[in-house]
Amino acid sequence: MRHKHRIARGLVAGALGGLLASWAMNRFQAALSRVESGGNSGGGGGDEPATVKVAEAVSTTVFDHQLTESEKKTAGPAVHYGFGAFNGALYGAMAKSMPGLAAGGGLLFGAGLWALADEAAVPALGLSKAPTEYPAQVHMNALAAHLVYGAIVDASRRLIEKLL
Repeated sequence: MRHKHRIARGLVAGALGGLLASWAMNRFQAALSRVESGGNSGGGGGDEPATVKVAEAVSTTVFDHQLTESEKKTAGPAVHYGFGAFNGALYGAMAKSMPGLAAGGGLLFGAGLWALADEAAVPALGLSKAPTEYPAQVHMNALAAHLVYGAIVDASRRLIEKLL
């Protein structure tokens, strides 16, 4: 029973850490965009984010409802934070069962999430163009953002576990 309690604590701490890490990842990406655009606040390259595409797919498939532009502004971040919390929870639970997973302070987890989600699953599901259609800088920025996510989810998970 003690092992199950440790895993449950890791899951809860990881989910909370995943929410915080998702917020930090957003802030990092926004800052990176400002730096790269020379401080201009212009929009992206015209493609809708994968999170918005997922929200649209769920809304039309489950609720038979096409999202409005206003709803997309809420639904996209909801998917992002939900995905971040889910992966944080998974990481938190797995770190309790396989302590070596957290040896890299979350950086290996962040890099793995980037490779599996951004580079493989998102294009395979048709939520983005093929990875070869983006310049290397786009991949490096996404990797850096996921490293931030991984480091924050690990640090916050550890702190939250001490508080639980």
